[in-house]
Amino acid sequence: MKAKYIIGILIIVGFVVFGAISLKKSLTPYVGFAEAKKTQETVQIIGKVVEGETYYDTLSQKLVFSLTDKNSPDQIKVIYNGVKPGNFDQATEIVAIGNYQSGVFHSDQLLVKCPSKYQGLEKK
Repeated sequence: MKAKYIIGILIIVGFVVFGAISLKKSLTPYVGFAEAKKTQETVQIIGKVVEGETYYDTLSQKLVFSLTDKNSPDQIKVIYNGVKPGNFDQATEIVAIGNYQSGVFHSDQLLVKCPSKYQGLEKK
C-alpha cells in the first residue's frame, strides 16, 4: 500500500516539474533593444515602425522593417517571415517576438497595436 502512495506522489511531482519547466520556456520577457542584441534567447521588443523603411515581398512573404525605441533614438532592423498583418500600416506600435542574430532581429510572431477607435473622440 505504501509503494502505491509513493509512486503516485512521484508521478504528481513529475507532472508539476514538467509543467513548471514548460511554463518557463513559454514565457518571453519584454526587453529593450540593447538587451535584445546581447541575448540569443527568444524575447519581445516593442517599438514604432520607422516610416519609409518597410518592405514586403508577397511571393516569399518576407516583411522587413525598422523599429524605433519609444524611450530612446535607438533603432533595430526586423525580419518577419509570414503574412503581413492586415493592420500593419495603421499600427501605433509593434511587438516583435523572436531573437537577434547577425545584426538583425528575426521575428517569429508580430503583435500589432492599433489606435483605439475611441481615441480622440470628444465628450459631449
